Amino acid sequence: MQNTPPPLYLVSACLVGLCTRYDGKIKPNATCLEILRYATWIPVCPEQLGGLPTPREAADIIGGSGEDVLAGRARVITKSGLDVSESFIKGASQVLSVACSQPVDSVILKANSPSCGCNGVTASLLRQHGFRLREF
Repeated sequence: MQNTPPPLYLVSACLVGLCTRYDGKIKPNATCLEILRYATWIPVCPEQLGGLPTPREAADIIGGSGEDVLAGRARVITKSGLDVSESFIKGASQVLSVACSQPVDSVILKANSPSCGCNGVTASLLRQHGFRLREF
């Protein structure tokens, strides 16, 4: 009998209950945790990997999507007007490096995030490199 290794997921760290959310709150996602129950997973937070602290000021993509931020056509701006685009791009690049260094089967990301949401910076970069994405 051949043993099949469990699937390997890259997952937004906040979804598994790590203190990485912008507001510092811990809110694990039960559905995500159930999917990961019998899997191997690597938690990542692109915003922390890009050098931003936790907690940090909320930010939004202005002028387009995550793909536009990567191409220099849009920016990621905090509520007080600070441009954090470079931190978001750096973090996305770091997550891509982790994803490319492992035999990742799928990626699970945090919905409605300027990094990890379906139109976020990290999600866009991973999608450009052929990774399968889900969001919660």
